[in-house]
Amino acid sequence: MKLPRKTDQEKPTRKRGTHSVENRFNSEILRMLEADGRMAFSEIAQKLKVSEGTVRNRVNGMKDAGLLRIVAIADPTASEYKADAMICLKVSPGMTPRDVADRLGEVPSVVYILWVTGRYDLIVEIVCDDPGDLAAFLEQHIHSADDIADAEVMMGLRNFKNQFLLKRNWENGKT
Repeated sequence: MKLPRKTDQEKPTRKRGTHSVENRFNSEILRMLEADGRMAFSEIAQKLKVSEGTVRNRVNGMKDAGLLRIVAIADPTASEYKADAMICLKVSPGMTPRDVADRLGEVPSVVYILWVTGRYDLIVEIVCDDPGDLAAFLEQHIHSADDIADAEVMMGLRNFKNQFLLKRNWENGKT
């Protein structure tokens, strides 16, 4: 018994073909754009020994397929924050890590919240322009909060590496 073949309209474009990240040219294009999102298509084309039109078509195809989005990311290490801290939190009984993360996620100086296993439930990173702002945050949002049972605050002394990875919920056009 022969199975019916899928038509071109039924084949998913996100998995294979010229718009796939698995394609060798596309992965090279992505590698270059990850290093410099403003790199000209002509420069990419010259390095890959293909035409500028090929690069443009591949990039636009990956964008149209939802595989690529080019955005600007501000580097917080470029500005001189006066206070940077990682805070390990133990959530109070009867509360969930999601409850605490949702509450703290509303605070603009909180830049990172990770649910973890082990001794603590959450790791929170906060960056402030002033050590007084950090103290106020700890007093208002951590030490006086009923949903937090325990906290360990670790002040940053020097940043040796900061690898920026763009992790966003891009569904429904959210960036």
